Amino acid sequence: MQVEPWVVLSFSSLIFMIGLVGLLIRRNILVILMCIELMLNAVNLTFVTFSQQLDHLGGQMSVFFIITVAAAESAVGLGLVIAMYRTLRSVDTDEIQLLRE
Repeated sequence: MQVEPWVVLSFSSLIFMIGLVGLLIRRNILVILMCIELMLNAVNLTFVTFSQQLDHLGGQMSVFFIITVAAAESAVGLGLVIAMYRTLRSVDTDEIQLLRE
């Protein structure tokens, strides 16, 4: 059974929009990091769909690089969140403004 490309692209755009709305609305850094990961996964799904449609492996190879960048981003981001929590006892983005003073 083959899924139509427009269905996959619609699902991917829905996932991306959920991640974008969560990125803009939420204040918790952990939730923001999860929303960024959600957006990256939506882009990966789009790349794989177009790669399959065009019968070209470039999109699938791009997915491996994006997954690598996402893993590095998660490691660095969680390290920063832990450091911020140890300093401020909070992971709220409003508390980051206090670090400038």
